[in-house]
Amino acid sequence: MSESPIRTAVVGVGHMGRHHARLYHELPQSQLVAVVDVNADRAAEIARQYHTRALASVDELPDDVQAVTVAVPTIYHRTITEKLLQRGIACLVEKPIADSVTEAEALLGCARSSGALLSVGHTERFNPVVRAIQRLNIRPRYIESQRISPFRFRSADIGVVADMMIHDIDIILHLVGSRPVKVDAVGVNVLARHEDVANARVVFENGAVANLVASRLALKTDRRLRVFSDTAYLSLDYQRKNGIVVTRDANLDVLALAKDKKLEDLAQMADLDFGQLVKVEPLMVDDVEPLRAELESFLDSVRTGRPPAVSAEDGVDAVRLASEIVSAIQRHRWDT
Repeated sequence: MSESPIRTAVVGVGHMGRHHARLYHELPQSQLVAVVDVNADRAAEIARQYHTRALASVDELPDDVQAVTVAVPTIYHRTITEKLLQRGIACLVEKPIADSVTEAEALLGCARSSGALLSVGHTERFNPVVRAIQRLNIRPRYIESQRISPFRFRSADIGVVADMMIHDIDIILHLVGSRPVKVDAVGVNVLARHEDVANARVVFENGAVANLVASRLALKTDRRLRVFSDTAYLSLDYQRKNGIVVTRDANLDVLALAKDKKLEDLAQMADLDFGQLVKVEPLMVDDVEPLRAELESFLDSVRTGRPPAVSAEDGVDAVRLASEIVSAIQRHRWDT
């Protein structure tokens, strides 16, 4: 006998929320029972499209709703999500979990006291290339991330750190698995009140170092991650959903060749193509829509009680590091 679908809803059906509504409508383990938005026309449009109810307030959600995506602007995350958690409803809150460390910790406390499941929508965790790198189980020593795109005229109420860099902050915290101990950063605001371009260098307790670049003023979109360890080098392209891996074990012959040469002899290898010598392997990735994988994982946690892939604690940690980066940007002093 098959299990009945989980009764789901989406609060906020703007740019991201409408995709959550689409997938909750499509997934067999979900029954989309309502969408909520203060814009009545937008709510009605999405409700017609996915054959569900349009509501104007989260207070109107029926009592039997089991799982909700909260995709309202970040400044309203705590207000909306606390109401749902206090009703015992499992919540997936779009990233970042809140607009400050204080608000994020308050949401975490509410989830713990209510016992309701709280997960955070760091969708890049479910990107095929990130899932592939996790399977390799490497220990990063140095990480470079670059996330740049044209200005989208969305999320102008927050800076590029909370808007875009937060994705890479979560991924790097997850991969490194250590506490940040030092943060240096610089940023420039051009179009908005907050930084539109940012660069941060983070040193972790275990010695790992990460360099993060984010910009919403670029002329094209480019999202990359490079990971260096003592056993492998990986280069990932989020946009194209592909990557390469160079492992030490696969290149022992090249390393032996270089080690056997005396320092002065290495110059004799100058005419060789290093790229041709090194064995480069494509990173094997699956072809799964990240948001679909995220919602499937969330619903599985709702049904089974297993911890979510991205916990509320993860969300708080990401906001905390993002806050430290913004503080470092504000401390930076220019000549002028």
